[in-house]
Amino acid sequence: MDHEHCHLLLNSLSDYVEGDLSEELCAEIDRHLQDCENCRIVIDTLRKTVYLYHETVEPPITPPDVKERLFARLELNEFLNSNS
Repeated sequence: MDHEHCHLLLNSLSDYVEGDLSEELCAEIDRHLQDCENCRIVIDTLRKTVYLYHETVEPPITPPDVKERLFARLELNEFLNSNS
């Protein structure tokens, strides 16, 4: 099997998984994936990793006193109540 395209695929991996590539390039990658089990495994692993990250990571919670000090320091007190 010709693994020349594997290197090109790895360079575009994140963009491919996120759907940020052109339709033509996605079609080319899809054709490559049909014949390359190693790249399919890499793509599947990345997709699962991204999914798990989004499912398990909770958004950070800023303690109210920290938020108040930050807004005061930035002189944004008028926005403090509107962004709570």
